[in-house]
Amino acid sequence: MARLVRITREVQTALIAEARLEPAFECCGLLAGRNGLITTVLSAQNAVASPTAFDIAPAELFQLFQRMRNERLDHLGIYHSHPTGENAPSQRDVASAYYPDAAYFILSPRLEAAQPVRAFSIRDGRAEELQIEIVDVS
Repeated sequence: MARLVRITREVQTALIAEARLEPAFECCGLLAGRNGLITTVLSAQNAVASPTAFDIAPAELFQLFQRMRNERLDHLGIYHSHPTGENAPSQRDVASAYYPDAAYFILSPRLEAAQPVRAFSIRDGRAEELQIEIVDVS
């Protein structure tokens, strides 16, 4: 049985929109929330501005973690897009997965993508797809 990650519908919509905003480059950022529910997208600038890689500059990463701490949010995920190819973890994604407890979301900007938002657990050099539960909050 696949492990589960929970996100709000607003987060899902925001992730798809961000991936499609500049589809030629990988977008990236952090995901936060409380009680295991991802409610907040913390967009970051891709410091390498690449269609095949992403990096968040250390100073910006520090600011994002500081914001989570100030807003009493838990770091629950990391996201980036794959403008070309499948939105599954690349070898580079697996090798640079430094947060084993975070869910790694990989987005596709392509309109025809069957699953534009996918999530994975990446630890010890292995990736396992997570089931995404969309939660409507009012």
